[in-house]
Amino acid sequence: MVTETKVFQFSEVETHGDPTDCWLIIHGKVYDVTKFLEHHPGGDDVLVSATGKDATNDFEDVGHSVDAHNLMKDFEIGEVDITSMPEVETYKPAKSPEYNHDKSSAFIIKILQFLGPIVILALALALRYLYKKNNSVE
Repeated sequence: MVTETKVFQFSEVETHGDPTDCWLIIHGKVYDVTKFLEHHPGGDDVLVSATGKDATNDFEDVGHSVDAHNLMKDFEIGEVDITSMPEVETYKPAKSPEYNHDKSSAFIIKILQFLGPIVILALALALRYLYKKNNSVE
């Protein structure tokens, strides 16, 4: 038996944005999470703040478990007509720092920062030793 997926306009989803009637959009699917508010591990405030809008970025930034993704299926009520949605930035994972392939200059600086004081200390001790040796001979 094939069931037809209900398609909602974004403006309709926006009207369901309070603690007694919470709908949100994640990856183009519409979820009614009203009954899940008291069970959400992050607290109901997190869900309420995301209702009535596209919460994809909020959802992905947290890094939900596989169990959370499976649980979502119980609350899915349809899809949003993407042509009715306002232009929003799509989810982009956090950018990792660029890898420095040529670490030679950074490595040399770190070596000098470490060895510089040691060389100065060794020179100071050597000079002291020589000075004492020369003064004790006379």
